[in-house]
Parts: sequence; structure tokens; C-alpha cells
Amino acid sequence: MTVVASELSGSDPEVRVVAGVVRGSREAGVAVFRGIPFAEPPVGALRFAAPRPVRGWDGVRAAVAYGPPPPQGGHFGMDALALDAAGDDWLTVNVWSPAPGPDAGLPVMVWIQGGAYTIGMSGLPEYDGGRLARDGVVVVTFNYRVGLEGFGQIEGAPANRGLLDQVAALEWVRDNIKAFGGDPDRVTVFGQSAGGGSVAALLAVPRAARLFGRAVAQSVQGTFFAPELAADIASACAAELGLQPTIADLRTVEPERLSAAGDAVGAKMDRWADRWGRAAHRSIPFSPVVDGDVLPVTPWQALADGAGRDIELLVGHTRDEQRLLTALDGLLGQVTPDQAATALRLFAPGGQDGARRYHDGFPAAGPDELYELVHSDWLFRMPSLHLAQAQTTAGGRAHLYELTWPAPGMGGILGACHGLDVPLVFGNLDRGQPALLIGEAPSPEAEALSASMRAAWTAFATHGDPGWPAYDTERCLLQLFDTRPSVTAYPEETSRLIWQNHPFPVLPLTGRG
Repeated sequence: MTVVASELSGSDPEVRVVAGVVRGSREAGVAVFRGIPFAEPPVGALRFAAPRPVRGWDGVRAAVAYGPPPPQGGHFGMDALALDAAGDDWLTVNVWSPAPGPDAGLPVMVWIQGGAYTIGMSGLPEYDGGRLARDGVVVVTFNYRVGLEGFGQIEGAPANRGLLDQVAALEWVRDNIKAFGGDPDRVTVFGQSAGGGSVAALLAVPRAARLFGRAVAQSVQGTFFAPELAADIASACAAELGLQPTIADLRTVEPERLSAAGDAVGAKMDRWADRWGRAAHRSIPFSPVVDGDVLPVTPWQALADGAGRDIELLVGHTRDEQRLLTALDGLLGQVTPDQAATALRLFAPGGQDGARRYHDGFPAAGPDELYELVHSDWLFRMPSLHLAQAQTTAGGRAHLYELTWPAPGMGGILGACHGLDVPLVFGNLDRGQPALLIGEAPSPEAEALSASMRAAWTAFATHGDPGWPAYDTERCLLQLFDTRPSVTAYPEETSRLIWQNHPFPVLPLTGRG
């Protein structure tokens, strides 16, 4: 492969990676490289395969534009964004470095975006790493396959291809980041929502061992599928196209048609509630699969068994995780007593006993609050807390946090909602969809909180200490991020007690009806 970047200025930063030479640009004092392939395009004969190392190129490759995203689900118009970006180089990395060159030895922060394992692309403006890099770290973002391409259980294909893409990106970092000024022995992986779930999964993936030494898991999505459940959902998706969930049937289907089939199933998952259980009730068609190979056990079991004992962990959640999702469903302020009762019965640990404990623990809560609490706890808050607990119990080190600062955007109705941490951590308060939560003009309060969170994240990536005591199961101390950040005992004690004995098992195929 021959690539010539003659249109670029000679003063632009140039770096040699294993596959060849790339030339980026300078933006606000930071060297930026976009769209560097870390694996061959997973199309044609490589579709649904594990990622393959990228072939080298001759000449200088322009690295000034994001690579095309992988096929996307239709949420928030992401499918249209993917179609607008031509090309099949889905698997690319982007690097922001304040000091490129082999001698800088800076800590490295590798971001994994969320999106319910259905959408997600590294080129969104909220994930621009420039502001974070100016705090003295090398920032890496990348694309990985989502939806059926990345997580569908397809006969003849390896499971968890999206996770394997993440491993391949981390291998690229190991082999190349020194040239960008990064220290390959000081790599921190961080992610939010499905990205936080991916971080948790990587702690349990044997192939990811020794590729990172620190991990930040933000609002961990706690859904992990049994192979039988994943296979049944993939079968329903293929049936939308009149096909079987096999490589032979699906390899030649246009990616956008395959994504649309996943969307169609996701939109009517309640039809399969009797056999898909909680995944159907929350319309979650894709998640990592505990397949016994790529992902041998759940993250909580892996950490309890000591798999992460040598990994320093920072983990936390927002206070009002569910509220934004309830608003998107059109239910904010509209939850009926029957809907709250159904949510408690389905998602509280122990069914009706768990529902009773919610009523007893929150006696003044109405339907809206109970609905929000149990959904927040099941999907994000308690999975995050239990990750810290499993790590600590096994003799590892974890630091816990909770974001309680209420989002001022959209009239202030969303509280400390899901996704609010993303613009605060990246420092991108005025761009991208999450910035809508901050408001049109970021306040001094928002700027100060963002600076505080960036300082904690970069300090953790630098030396493993975000600035507050490690979590232990006796004092249960954590950092609250609010107008006035403070260290205190875990404030969601009632929920903690309700969920304290829940193991967060794989979501099973519950029936055949």
C-alpha cells in the first residue's frame, strides 16, 4: 500500500508507527493524529472475523481525518452519520499528544465510548482529546464494531468481536504509543456506559492481560449475556432478513441492512419478554457474551477471583443514572404506580422481596422515584459499586466516586444523569450531544468541576492516586463530585444494602415461548 501526503505542510507532526509513517496536525498546542488503522477492514472475507493486523504502507499517510465509523444502530441519527462517512476502514485510532517523540514517557489514556453496544464512534466532538491531552497525557480514542457486527452471536464467527477489536487497539497502543510520546507501561483504559462495561469486561479477558495497568470504569453497564440468549437474539435479527444467523448467510448482507434488522428487533423486544427476560424489558439486544473463551466469566466473578489484583481501578456512577433515559422514553413525571410496581418486580433483586425492600427503604418515594431508583441500580449504579467491592475483597485496590452535581441544561430537570460525566472528564463543555446537559454557556461552576474531574483522572493515570482514599468495605469512602467536592461514606446506602448479596450473573435465555 502506497500513501502520499503531499498536501500536508512539512511543519506538521510526523510519526513512524509499525505499519508506516503518519502525518497529523497541530491544534491548540497539541499534536493530533486521526484515522490511523489498527486492523484490516473487517469486510469481505474478514467480515465477522477477529481483527487482523493492518498491512503496512509506503510513503506518508495523512492522519488528519477520523476514519469511517462501523455500522451503527439508528439511535440519535447515528446510522445516518455512518452512511455519510464513506469507506470500510472501520477500525482506526486517534491520538492527541502534547509532546510526540520517543523520549517523553507520558501516561496514556485510552478511551472506550459507550452506546449500549449498538452505537458508538470515536469521531464525535465530545470525545475530542485535545483538552485532556493539554493536562499532560497522551489520549487515544478508537472505533470498535457494535451491534450485530461486533456482538451478534453468529454461527462460525468468534464471539465478542467488539471486545476483540478493543484488545487489538490496546495491542496497537502497546506497539506504537512510545513514538507519540506515551509510556506503554503506563496505560490507563477508561470508558463510560457500554464503554464502562467494556472496561469491566477487559478486566476479565485473558487476551487483554498486561495491555493496561489502570482502569477507569464510569457508569458500568451491567448486562452480560449467556451464549444461548445472544444466539436467540441474533436468530431473531437474521429472521428479519429471512436468513439464518450464520457467516454464510450474513456475510454478503449490506451493513446498513444488518443494522436495520438489529434496530427492528430492538424496537419490539417486548414480544420476546418471556424468553429474553430483563434484556427484553429494557430493550437491550446486544451485550458482551460470557462465552467461556474470549470472556470466561463475568467481570465481578473475575475480580472476586483475583483477576484484577494487579490493576488499579477507579470506578463510579452518577446519582440519577436513569433520569435521562426516562425522559427519552417520554415517561419523566408520567410513571404510573403499575409501571413502578412492574419495574420493581422485574429488576429488584429477589423479585417481590426486593420490591418490598425498596418500599421499606424509600417510604416517601412515589412511582417516579421508585422506577428511577431500581432502573438506575440494576443497570449502572450497583454494577459499578460491586466492581469496586469485588476488587477490594480480592485484595486489589479501587477508588470509588459518585457524580451528584445536577445538570443545568434542559431546564435542570435531569439531575446528575447518565452521560453527564463525559463532557466534564473530557473538558468539552460546549460541543457534542452531552454538552446539551451543561447548557449553552458553561458556568464557572461547570468549568471548576470539569477541572477537578480532569485533575483526578489524569492524576490516576499518572501515578494511580486520584486524590482520595481507596475504597474499603468497612468505611465505604468515596469522592463526591459536586459544587463542593468532598470525601464521604457511600451515600446510596439503602440501595447498597438491598443489592449487597446480588452476584450480577449472566442474563439467561429464560424460555422458548
